[in-house]
Amino acid sequence: MSHSTSTNFTTSDAAKSGKGYLFPLILVTSLFFFWGFVHNLDPVLIPHLRKAFQLSVFESTLVDSSVFIAYFLLALPAGYIMRKYGYKSGIILGLILFAIGCLLFIPAANTAKYVFFLGALFIIACGLTFLETAANPYVTVLGPPETATQRLNFSQSFNGLAAFLAPIVGGKLIFTESTYTDEQLAKMLPAAKQAYVLQEASTVKAPYLILGILIIVVAILFIFTKLPDIKEEEHVDEKSTFGHVLGHSHLRWAVIGQFFYVGAQVCVLSLFISFITSSAGLTQEQAAWYSGAAGLAFMLGRFAGTFFMKFVAPHKLLMLYALISAVLTLVSIFATGMITVYALIGVAFFMSIMFPTIFSLGIAGLGKDTKLGSSLIVMSIVGGAFLPPVLGLISDATHNIQYGYIVPFVCFLVVFYFGWKGWKPNHIEKEVTLAA
Repeated sequence: MSHSTSTNFTTSDAAKSGKGYLFPLILVTSLFFFWGFVHNLDPVLIPHLRKAFQLSVFESTLVDSSVFIAYFLLALPAGYIMRKYGYKSGIILGLILFAIGCLLFIPAANTAKYVFFLGALFIIACGLTFLETAANPYVTVLGPPETATQRLNFSQSFNGLAAFLAPIVGGKLIFTESTYTDEQLAKMLPAAKQAYVLQEASTVKAPYLILGILIIVVAILFIFTKLPDIKEEEHVDEKSTFGHVLGHSHLRWAVIGQFFYVGAQVCVLSLFISFITSSAGLTQEQAAWYSGAAGLAFMLGRFAGTFFMKFVAPHKLLMLYALISAVLTLVSIFATGMITVYALIGVAFFMSIMFPTIFSLGIAGLGKDTKLGSSLIVMSIVGGAFLPPVLGLISDATHNIQYGYIVPFVCFLVVFYFGWKGWKPNHIEKEVTLAA
């Protein structure tokens, strides 16, 4: 089976040099901020809904499941739609679904039904699937191929900025001063309890309404902005197929690595507030600030990683960061007090480069298979749906959320392997064998 090493996009000399693509790059990069913001409201949303609806840790992780299962279901359709209608159409459709999901939080809050919140989050995630399937590879072609990984890390740094701002803003708008214990809530009369749930649920309306309106504005901006027309080269005798795409060993490992990485990221960041309120005895409001600090560490890690990649090969940096993340996760599991908070903030810093680095290494040299390969990697984000509930089950069974963090520890070991051996494309492996 032959493997093309040329890109499957028709780009101009301006694209290769980066000239003339600054504004499109800025516009597409803004998408990284917006989906990062809505994702990083989840660490606030999870403990809030858990308190309001008296959920177990496992039940609260269904927030993550409802979000990330959408990636699994929509990634391939998103890839096919963009292959037929282009990136711009995919982005606009994604923004429309994103906005609809945000606005659905209002009826969900009015009915005070947990399942309706899960449904609204699912619609948002359907939109995010289109955005991520389009934006990640789009950034890699908006400039010279040799700096694609650095450029993608830079764009994803704004995802990190959102990770810093969202928990702080969300904590201020969503958390209430309610101090009812589970025992007190259990003793409430049905009418009083329903009134309490309605009051708690209503606080999510404002942030999601504002976000929904902003996304509508961004969609309009995309509709009326001329973006570079980047098209696939015509292949008369070759078509991208699953069999051909999966013939790339580094893509297979990228799919596996991304599954476990995203599972780890969701476990660490989405349950961050729930974790440190338990391990360090902080209030939810205090924990929201530390969650913002974790987001800041995530953002700084992206910028630092982009800088270090000028001197260190991306796969080597990935391997080192995965090892450090695994060690810090062990500290968070077995330590107590504020050291667990600082350890998890450290994990946020070191795992920050993993998604874009796995993505760019995974699609390197795929040629005509790039879009389908990109869709498969985005599809693997479903790890964020399946692994947090495993953490929840362990936490509920042991009555200690810290023990559940053995899940992200194992995930980082898988990422370590990808950075060590799994990233190597087939043709590189063959060249190494011949040279030996």
